[in-house]
Amino acid sequence: MKKKLPWATKVCYGVGGLGYNSMSQTLGNFIMFFGTSIMGIPGTLVGLAVAISSLWDGVSDPLVGYLSDNTKSKFFGRRLGYMLCGSVVIAFLNILIWSMPANIGDLGKFFWLLVMMLAIETANTFFSTPFSALAIDIAPDYNEQSKIQGYKTVFNIIGMILPSIMLYFFMPSISLGVQTDFSQAGYVKMAMVNSCLVLICGLIAVFGTLRNVRRSPNFMVFKQEKLNFKKLLGGYFEVIKKPNFRAVILGYAMATVASAFLMSVGMHLFTYCYHFSSAQISFMLIALFGGAIASQMLWVNVAKKVDKKQALVIALSVILLGISLTLLTFLFRDYAQPNTMFWLVLICIATCGVGLGAMYSLPMSMYADVVTLEMYKTGQNNAGAYTGYYTFTYNLANSISLLIIGLLLDFIKFDSTQPVQAMSVQTGLGIVVFCGCSIALALSILIFSKFSIKRSDVLKTQLKINIAKKAKGE
Repeated sequence: MKKKLPWATKVCYGVGGLGYNSMSQTLGNFIMFFGTSIMGIPGTLVGLAVAISSLWDGVSDPLVGYLSDNTKSKFFGRRLGYMLCGSVVIAFLNILIWSMPANIGDLGKFFWLLVMMLAIETANTFFSTPFSALAIDIAPDYNEQSKIQGYKTVFNIIGMILPSIMLYFFMPSISLGVQTDFSQAGYVKMAMVNSCLVLICGLIAVFGTLRNVRRSPNFMVFKQEKLNFKKLLGGYFEVIKKPNFRAVILGYAMATVASAFLMSVGMHLFTYCYHFSSAQISFMLIALFGGAIASQMLWVNVAKKVDKKQALVIALSVILLGISLTLLTFLFRDYAQPNTMFWLVLICIATCGVGLGAMYSLPMSMYADVVTLEMYKTGQNNAGAYTGYYTFTYNLANSISLLIIGLLLDFIKFDSTQPVQAMSVQTGLGIVVFCGCSIALALSILIFSKFSIKRSDVLKTQLKINIAKKAKGE
């Protein structure tokens, strides 16, 4: 009988995601809008800077995962030292990104954004990749893995909803299309809060799980391999060849693309097409992530009845339904009163949030199952590298989609100096958001449907391992 992981350890581990996700969600949601509408940088340059940094984030993930798999520390084990250093550096760099000087020209702003984003994405990798792999290290059991991912998901979503609340308190309740010094100051204040959260939550995660990491049977078991880039690259292609690895990795990557279109261009859409204020957009984001939090138990129960894959496909279909309903409000936005339209859109976005709840827990839980089976099969703990492959793929997809978004904003002639955009620009924003989201979600559903591992497969494998250990007297 495996000893259950203490609830306090699960809480401490989950808290680590709160600060990190609040910071990364702020970057993901607002950096495209901040660069184009507040700082006046052309969309192509913003998209290029964010895409390059996101691509680098993806490339660095397997490298850091490989390093953490082969790190030997008598105090921190494989992962915790990287997480501690990453938290400190993220807290510092996050403030610098939003403190961009306004008088250095478009090219100067581009290089400021590029350098700062590359630096913070590197620091992000040193925290997030070991953080994800840590859950597999301390909770390899199927049921305990689901539980610890559940704790992580709750704190992740709380972190994701915090930027929406901060937007309400720190930004003026006017159209976000109006460029003001106060608008940039609001983002800097949000960055300061996020940096404090990253540092505090990172320390809790590191020292709150330290005892359990030391008690892990793998604590002093290290392969100590030299870094081999050819082997690392070959390992990625070997992983992609395996159907279940491929289904989760590529399925989540396409869901990430849908999220990029909704969150990055959605700010432009709601500001310039629906003419919502910052306060109204804040409430919509709260509805989105509030729906994700409220639906957690729903998807847990659905997954118990129909297994994880079917639950995830249903959840993605709910998101697609919410996007379709939002499209209807966009087409008829001129035929309803502003307040009525706001409430209609709010309901549609909340519907998306209900489906989004499953996206923050089920894919990683499914991936952990695949990794666990692979570890039992090979007898090697490569959780860090496997996690790096997972994040590399969705970061690659995200970087390509962000570059395309930047190009599309310039193609439809979006002009940040105009608080009221031409109808052709508004139509273009709608096409970018709704087509991008719908196509990506449909592909994600198709890919995830290829996943074949069931709960019984993992439980049977674990039972065999336990029987073998008893036979050896372990």
